[in-house]
Parts: sequence; structure tokens; C-alpha cells
Amino acid sequence: MGFTHLQDADLQVDALYLGGTNGNTGDDPIAKLLRGVGNQGGFRYVGSPLRGDVRLVVLYTTGDQPDWPDALDPQTGAFTYYGDNRTPGHELHGTSRKGNLLLRDIFAASHETPEQRRRIPPFLLFEKAAAKGRDVRFRGLLAPGGPALTSDDELAAVWRTTAGRRFQNYRARFTVLNQAVVSRGWIDHLRSGGDPLSGGCPSAWRTWVHTRSYSPLTAPVTTLIRSQADQLPADREGQAVLEAIREHFRGREHDFEACAVALWRLLAPATGQVDITRRSRDGGRDAIGKYHLGPPADRIAIDFALEAKLYKPSNSVGIREGSRLISRLRHRNFGVLVTTSHFNGQFQEEVRNDGHPIILVCGRDIVELLRQHGYTTSDAVLSWLIHQFPSPTQE
Repeated sequence: MGFTHLQDADLQVDALYLGGTNGNTGDDPIAKLLRGVGNQGGFRYVGSPLRGDVRLVVLYTTGDQPDWPDALDPQTGAFTYYGDNRTPGHELHGTSRKGNLLLRDIFAASHETPEQRRRIPPFLLFEKAAAKGRDVRFRGLLAPGGPALTSDDELAAVWRTTAGRRFQNYRARFTVLNQAVVSRGWIDHLRSGGDPLSGGCPSAWRTWVHTRSYSPLTAPVTTLIRSQADQLPADREGQAVLEAIREHFRGREHDFEACAVALWRLLAPATGQVDITRRSRDGGRDAIGKYHLGPPADRIAIDFALEAKLYKPSNSVGIREGSRLISRLRHRNFGVLVTTSHFNGQFQEEVRNDGHPIILVCGRDIVELLRQHGYTTSDAVLSWLIHQFPSPTQE
């Protein structure tokens, strides 16, 4: 929507809202859409976290901070956001870190009574929409927590290290509610301090406040074939992370199998025993393991097979490399194929069109996974590799 009409606009999921063209902070479209929230920062709100009277919150993410990988999963509606203590030298809940104070208080209140949840401000998610300019895209109405998360998973204080100095920041998990449009009437009602459950309140928000039940906005992916660019990190630090992995296992490429298993465990924590098998004729090594499903007292185990390919970015994994894993899968088994490179389109099409139960983990997936677990630089990844998978000369 054009910049001059934003003050009257509803918020439509995935709609683009154009910024101004004057070349200054006044071009910010969020400030015009939601008067009173300000035009800078990731946390923007109407009211004061210190007074406890916040009525509306905007979370704005640029998606370009590798150390703080905010992430939206459109297939599940889950959104991960990092707090505002992003540099060392500040306390987690310092008064200059009002966003973290807000996160602490609203996540605590979310587990209390409906009356206390009633005082939690709605969160509106926006993301940067272009490399240049101030255009933004509205991504949805957020509720704290999620249907499959424990309270420990919802809000966690995580450690980071910058220039040898350690500090903590929050990692918060939200759910995008199934609400296609947030009306202008409700926005203005919230800004003026009205009852959040009236004035055009979305039914998904009202249900969450009353029952803490989530109705996620889920959007299954229709395009299953990823391009080479989509499978490799676009930023230099991400490329350096993959190069650090390849260099660490240079001359002993078969040892990458153990690393691939560890990466899979980060992605799938319910993985049980995994056995690395003998080297195969095609130059890879296999792992066979079990993935557990169900409650702890009565779980079932699903068998899986894993293969790893320590490839350069220019070397893709294709049908020849993947056919061996496909041939080894038995009924009710699944496969995992991990590569530091990418999968070519023909192989992806065969896997998806023929319904092979194989999970494809490419180079970009590896980088994003490591970042989510705190390994945000090539130096941090190398330290992890040396500790977990030392070479004979490092032991």
C-alpha cells in the first residue's frame, strides 16, 4: 500500500507497505501505520514496559543479523525472536533494555489467569521487505508461546560471546495466529487504551486470552524444489562456516559422518541411539539410528538411515549420490541426507514426486541450525568442531 494512505490501512498478512522517499527516518511506514510506536528499533510499542501499561507491540525484524537469527516458519506459524540485549556490557533486564523487560513480564503473565492475559498487549510482526528503502511486510498477529512448547522452551536466556565478552539475551518463541486481517478499528482502539477484547478484537486473540489455546496460521509449502541459491548461505560469514567445516575434515572426509549425526541431533532432539557403519564403496559412510515418538513412558522407535556428503558449493548432490540411500530404505523407515553443498533439481524432483521419505539437509540449513544453537561465527563453529570431532593431531 502507498505511503500516503497508511494511517487508514488495515493490516493484511503478507501485504507490502511502502516507505517514503525522502531519505530520512520519516519514511518509516510502521510509524505511519501505527502512530505512537516510533520509527526505529526491533521493539516498538505504545505505552511503557516500566509502568506496565503497554497496549500494543511491534516486533520488527530485518533478517540480516546472523548472530540473532529471527526466524518465521510459515508451515507451522512458529516465530523465534531475539531480545534487545545484543551487545556485551549490559544486564539482561537493564532499564535500557525495555524490550527484554517486556518479554519477561508478558511470558510470565501468559501462564496465569485469563484476567492477567487480558493485560498482555497484542504483538504485530513486520519484516524488512527489500535490501534498500524502508518497505516492510506484515507477517501476522503474534501470541507468546506455542501449542507444542514447554514454558522453558518459550522464553530462554541464551549466552553469546563478542570480542571475548560473554552476555545474555532472550530467545522468545511466538505463534502467528490464524488471522488474515487486523482491522484499523482494533488498532486505533488499542492505541487509545480500550479493552483489547472489544473494538473489533480478532477471535483468535480472544480465544488465546480466554483459554491460552493457539490457532496457528499454517501455510504448507507448495514449491518443494529449492534452487542452488536457496540452499547455500548468501552472507560471507555463513559461507565461512561451511568452509570451516570442510577444512576441518580435509583429508579425513569420512569423519564428517559423525558431525552430520550431531547436526541431525540438533535438528531432531528426539533422536536415540545412532551407529556409524563401515565405509561404503561410493566414498561415504552410513549411520543407522532410531527416532523416538510418543510420551516418555510409552515411546515407539522409528528406524532411519543417514548419509553425509562433504562437498564444495560447486559440487551438487544428485541422483547418483542419493540412489544408494533410497535403495536402503525399508518399509516404515526414513532417510536423512546431509551435505555442506546443495541438491540438484532433478534429484529433489525424484525424491518428492516419488514420495521417498528422505529429509534433505543442505548447506544453508546447516548454517541456520548452528546459528540457532549459538554457533554464529566460523570461529565459534571451528571451536565446536575441534572439541567434538578432533583430528588425530588435536587429540
